[in-house]
Amino acid sequence: MQAMQWITAAVLAAFVGYVGAWYTGAIEGNFALLMFLATVVTGAYWLAERLYFWPRRKQAAQALADAATARRAELDRMGIAKVDLDTTEGQQKALVQPWWLDWTAGLFPVIAVVFILRSFLFEPFKIPSGSMIPTLLVGDLILVNKFTYGVRLPVLNTKVIDGKTPERGDVMVFRYPPQPSLDYIKRVVGVPGDTVAYLNKRLTINGQPVPTKDLPDFFDEDAMRYFNQYEETLGLLPHRLLNTQGVPAFVQGASNYAYRENCTYSVEGVTCKVPEGHYFVMGDNRDNSLDSRYWGFVPDANIVGKAFFVWMNFGNLKRIGSFN
Repeated sequence: MQAMQWITAAVLAAFVGYVGAWYTGAIEGNFALLMFLATVVTGAYWLAERLYFWPRRKQAAQALADAATARRAELDRMGIAKVDLDTTEGQQKALVQPWWLDWTAGLFPVIAVVFILRSFLFEPFKIPSGSMIPTLLVGDLILVNKFTYGVRLPVLNTKVIDGKTPERGDVMVFRYPPQPSLDYIKRVVGVPGDTVAYLNKRLTINGQPVPTKDLPDFFDEDAMRYFNQYEETLGLLPHRLLNTQGVPAFVQGASNYAYRENCTYSVEGVTCKVPEGHYFVMGDNRDNSLDSRYWGFVPDANIVGKAFFVWMNFGNLKRIGSFN
């Protein structure tokens, strides 16, 4: 048992060290991998507890009870009655789960449930930037549906069950193509085969202008300024978007991404033909969003899920609810 204590202490120290290094920026962490390893390790301890350690503790407690019974019988035979042979406390101590099992096997059910929910059903995210204003604000805590676009294996992100394909207008979470360890959130603008043009701050899909109408200016409380606000209809449902006066339509600093030959840049903006198995995404805060105009298309393999609900914003409870 002493060896198991040291082994468990080393395992827990490794987990704490990984999280600490990730938090301080010393390494690039992977939460999905961390949850998978935690589930496997605690699951192994849980099985060992059920099949080996718990039966041994029960045997030890029963041995104490049997010894007390035998001793009581021997004393009765000798005519000695007034002897305290209560072993209840000792039996209870023998059955107590040691700390190293309490911190591993004891946590397995909770970790397993969280891992399954997060991997296959719903995953929470926090909006870190203003690229999706006014639809999503900085600090919004959102839920992402992990099975709408198909079921994928955790860590590997390999699709094992097909689902719906992303549609224009969907707010999608995906692994950032230049750095897949990061999750990004943008709106799907173009699907495979589409020709997407964003010229002079107006969007067209396959040569057809996307319906847009003016709305009252939007006041950003963080920036303490007003922005031009519009309503745009991609697919069936409308959504709001912002443009910033004085910012040119020219896309500056586009990287050398895959399928860049499908895009044409000019002083008016950019026109792209979306390749098969890829998507063109943009932020609703059009002049304050690094999106497909800058780093290219989102491969299907990078898709995480569809964002659909704000479940909390600690600075503004009115934000709670669904969104388009």
